[in-house]
Amino acid sequence: MPSVFFEDFQIGSVRDYGAYEVTRDAVIEFAREFDPQPFHLDEEAGKKSLLGGLAASGWHTASISMRLHVDHLLGDAACLGSPGVEELRWLKPVRPGDVLRVRAEVLDARVSRSRPDMGFVQFRFGVLDQNDQEAMWYRSQIMFGLRGAEPARPRPPTVTAPAELPPFHIDFSSVPDDSGLLTGWLEDIAIGYRVETGPYQFTRENILRFARAYDPQIFHIDEEAAKNTTFGALAASGWHTAAAAMGNLVAVRDAYAVESRRRNLPPTPKGPSPGFRDMKWLKPVYVGDVVNFSTTAVEKRNISRQGWGIAFHRNEGINQNGEKVFEYTSSSMWPTRG
Repeated sequence: MPSVFFEDFQIGSVRDYGAYEVTRDAVIEFAREFDPQPFHLDEEAGKKSLLGGLAASGWHTASISMRLHVDHLLGDAACLGSPGVEELRWLKPVRPGDVLRVRAEVLDARVSRSRPDMGFVQFRFGVLDQNDQEAMWYRSQIMFGLRGAEPARPRPPTVTAPAELPPFHIDFSSVPDDSGLLTGWLEDIAIGYRVETGPYQFTRENILRFARAYDPQIFHIDEEAAKNTTFGALAASGWHTAAAAMGNLVAVRDAYAVESRRRNLPPTPKGPSPGFRDMKWLKPVYVGDVVNFSTTAVEKRNISRQGWGIAFHRNEGINQNGEKVFEYTSSSMWPTRG
């Protein structure tokens, strides 16, 4: 029985918790599976990048923050999940040896109009290092049950997933030499251009592995207990879905880089991401679900840093039933010719 309910969160209250040491092995292990960019895998490559050294994937930092939430806030709370993240900013690189903690400020709290048994609490989460410097912050809503309320009855999901991943192939014959993904220049990114980044199957094993490491709430780690939650069955952590989308995106960008070299196009530097906005976990992702991800360029602009700009992409995940389960707008730094 949880001891923390919606009524226990007062607007303006602040809690500090956690002490999570980031190790080199963990940085590389996470990056290999979900964000295998050179500056997350190799010290020398990191030194040559804008990050200035080996640094954790931003998705790793976000996942660590989730682990701290569960260990120190949500594990004993009537938590019903989260609809998403309104905005997130990665402010400085997180490096091996850093010790992270969370500062959670309650910005708003309201009872749901459609479900009087639960309420929404809006937080600003700051992730700080051992020097009290904020490495990441984000605004997010979390749903909590009300004390004494009768919880909604769970609806067992029906998953009609294929037995294996469908084939995925990139047809480079239709991609022109001046495509932004081939050249790597901001100026060449075509607004509205959609790129399929492929499928990812959520298995019992990978759901449990991710959740045990970063989001050990009962509906992510306990199949029997999950049946009595609002999810109705074991479901993937939202951060697992986000990390899987990133892994597919990096794989496709790497494939474009190989094609670029085959066409003898000059190499361009790769930049990190300053953050994202409007992340929504629209439907639960269950064991066996296959989510097909895509990314579409929606905006680009120059910034004050010489030689660099920012591109914004709308990223989506569609399950095998044609239902959108995930979306967000990413931002990433791209080199400019000017």
